[in-house]
Amino acid sequence: MAIRFTLNDAPVEVADFDPNTTLLAFLRGRGMTGTKEGCAEGECGACAVALVERDARGNTRYQPVNACLLLLGSCAGREIVSIEGIAQGGELHPVQRAMIDRAGSQCGYCTPGFVVSLFAEYYRPGRTEVDPEAIAGNLCRCTGYRPIREVAEGLGQPGDDDPFRRRLALAPPTLEPVQHRSGTGRFLRPGTLRDALTLLAEEPGAVIVAGGTDVVVEVNQRHRRHRSLLSLENVAELAVFEQSADRIRIGAALSLTQIEQHLAGTVPLLDQLFPLFSSRLIRNRATLGGNLMTASPIGDSPPALLALDAEVELASLSGTRTLPLSDFFTGYRQTARKPDEILAAITIPLPLPNVQRFYKVSKRVLDDISTVAAGYSLRVDGAGKISAARLAYGGVAPTPARARDAEAFMVGQVWSHELVKHTLPLLARAFSPIGDHRGSADYRSTLIVRLLEKLWADTSGGAA
Repeated sequence: MAIRFTLNDAPVEVADFDPNTTLLAFLRGRGMTGTKEGCAEGECGACAVALVERDARGNTRYQPVNACLLLLGSCAGREIVSIEGIAQGGELHPVQRAMIDRAGSQCGYCTPGFVVSLFAEYYRPGRTEVDPEAIAGNLCRCTGYRPIREVAEGLGQPGDDDPFRRRLALAPPTLEPVQHRSGTGRFLRPGTLRDALTLLAEEPGAVIVAGGTDVVVEVNQRHRRHRSLLSLENVAELAVFEQSADRIRIGAALSLTQIEQHLAGTVPLLDQLFPLFSSRLIRNRATLGGNLMTASPIGDSPPALLALDAEVELASLSGTRTLPLSDFFTGYRQTARKPDEILAAITIPLPLPNVQRFYKVSKRVLDDISTVAAGYSLRVDGAGKISAARLAYGGVAPTPARARDAEAFMVGQVWSHELVKHTLPLLARAFSPIGDHRGSADYRSTLIVRLLEKLWADTSGGAA
């Protein structure tokens, strides 16, 4: 079965391809080398392309993503704009012209990615000022960011006759199911949860992929080759967002950007997490479900979700079961998911705790892997007494985990600096972290207790 998509307003058909092929490899194989290959893991943004998609607010927009992490099979039915399609009719696009006028390029290797990210920002619906994250996923080593930032800050508004703006007045393409089978393997993209579970039963060895921001890194850098890939990106039941009086339910295949838009700051702990969760280019594809399924002890979302008492829904052909997230991680990169199950949703109970904080300690402030991450939540009444405490950590054990003895000790006591001092010894005994190139065991042990002191300092005795 051939896949078809639109690339720079031109139809493309690919009849036979390895399911592990990325869009970046495909573009460069066609001689479209304006899209650069840099890190092959989504860190540098030199490979950025824009997808025509609908955001969580219902707007059609150009969504910048990393082509190095986008599987070619995922492109089926999509509209894609690469750097080669931005200048039209022999005239530079206003973003390209601004990069020249403001000296935003030296060696030029990173420039195409910056242009694509700025192109997407130029057409962002409702833009009145630049989003500081618009180019946060693009790395430049020689120009420096000041002139590029000036380009972003000086963006005007597209005119009514701009063809790219006119495209946004129309609906984005509708994605169809894909079952591509070739001599090199299979790429499967079902449209319903039942179809996904049926395919999984037929091909139990299939590797499940959502945004691809973890699986495809291993394809690129560890040269892993999968015979069968089962993509969940088009499963309608996994792209839901629901909020009721007693819970928030988040589909496992919703992108982090969509979740952020849906929540709109209503969950402070997650609002603190998102800017530290890689770059916007990554978050436009990465999913909560994928982050949890990697079961990495240094994943960004588990400490935050553990602090919120989140649960996971696991679906199979025989039904759905719900499991506390605290019981989901069973060992290093191991989960309680059964081979015939798919992670369907994450639920957060309401009402939320009135004290919430997320902390991430890493070598860089942004777009880095954590040394230690902590998610904290407390339910504190008007008298300052704690009725529930959650102290969750990543990077200090084989799995993301809670300090349960310390939590139990805090319940029933008044949230105070004195309580923090008496809780620290329990925290110090809660975990036995190891050392690696990101931090020594002693450093991690110190952070475990110091971050609780930071929680006290930041909340000033319980005021979130």
